[in-house]
Amino acid sequence: MKIQFKNLSLLVFGLLPAALMAQQPKLSNFRPYDKTGINQFETSKADTVPFDGLKVRFGAGFTQQFQNLKHENPGALNNTGTGANRLYPLQNGFMTAQANLYIDAQLADGIKLNVTNYMSSRHHNEFWVKGGYIQFDKVPFKGKFWDDLMKLATIKIGHMEVNYGDQHFRRSDGGGTLYNPFMDNHIVDQFATEIGGEVYLQKNGIFGMIGLTNGMIKGHIDSTYVTALDQNTSRNPSLYLKAGIDKKINEDVRIRVTGSWYSNSSQAGSGLTLYGGDRTGSNYQQVMEKGVPGALPAYTAVAFSGRFNPGFSKKINAGMLNVFVKVKGLEIFGTLESAKGRTKTEVDDRKMTQSVIEGVYRIGKNENFFIGAKYNTVKARLAGMANDVKVNRTAFAAGWFMTKNVLLKGEIVTQKYLDFPSSDYRALGKFNGYVIEAIVGF
Repeated sequence: MKIQFKNLSLLVFGLLPAALMAQQPKLSNFRPYDKTGINQFETSKADTVPFDGLKVRFGAGFTQQFQNLKHENPGALNNTGTGANRLYPLQNGFMTAQANLYIDAQLADGIKLNVTNYMSSRHHNEFWVKGGYIQFDKVPFKGKFWDDLMKLATIKIGHMEVNYGDQHFRRSDGGGTLYNPFMDNHIVDQFATEIGGEVYLQKNGIFGMIGLTNGMIKGHIDSTYVTALDQNTSRNPSLYLKAGIDKKINEDVRIRVTGSWYSNSSQAGSGLTLYGGDRTGSNYQQVMEKGVPGALPAYTAVAFSGRFNPGFSKKINAGMLNVFVKVKGLEIFGTLESAKGRTKTEVDDRKMTQSVIEGVYRIGKNENFFIGAKYNTVKARLAGMANDVKVNRTAFAAGWFMTKNVLLKGEIVTQKYLDFPSSDYRALGKFNGYVIEAIVGF
């Protein structure tokens, strides 16, 4: 949602500092935007903050980045001179800073509102609203039935981040990069904001969730069209489910295992965006992007460098298994994912699989330092290709929390593109180098 009014910067930068100078109010069922929010997933039913009236909290995330990456595609035809497959010319340098603005409000006892805004990002340089939702951990209805139900239930309604899988709780999101120990998200980035609702039931660390949305990144009321290969013009909702267990075995050991499923049987045109719903961009700038001298694309036009979208825009069925284990300072986070789908101009479904393993070791009494390693591999059949292609990434990272609000982190990364046909600009492609980020979150 794009916001266009002349004095927006005056509004934001005039009112925000005044609000932040005051002591930030404490809200119930709230995930902090600083270091204390790391490894938090769905909000719990624990309510330790008594309600004593309307409270509004302003927060922000700021990320400044320096990049030194190189890329090549020796297997691609026409990859030199002014050839159509020549890669974007790269030098090291700073990226434009990204910034998020968070507004959280405690409206009533057990009722909370969130609005998240992108003030500056790779994909949109201007102010955009990511989305917002209202969350009910209590309802304003009297009676034992409602009291007993809401001890277990949580209801979320709005234009919000879809709770498919656990990776979206750890990913970088515009200026909000503090939760992620690495630079960017999975190669296939599972993230979408859709209009709908989610209902949770949870008790003693065991939970289940069902969600229903419009299946699109924004609302549409326009009619759809048929193609020679697809006569189905229906625009169906997306249904998704999630269940899991999150337990602290003792003071030193925590285990979380979740399974998720997302399905949409028919969405018009290019409506489905489960793997392309990010409106901020990746944190590897311009790598493995085509760029002919004299006709270089704008940064906003190639904002998702280093990622891979299988292109399931008409139909999708996707499942994900996540495992998170924390033993003292050691964290292991794993993802196994399989998805099938197609576009409106295809007849048969194609398949994509992804696996990821991350290891992070947090050092010190307050875990202010960390080191980490990540391996991510994707195998998929793209539209129009006869064979599967592969993309692999290896990354090593380290970080230092100077305070709970300030993080400095760096990463060394190598990503390879395998089995792409020579006509594709990614044939035998590779990028590698390092990236450094300075982050503030509060």
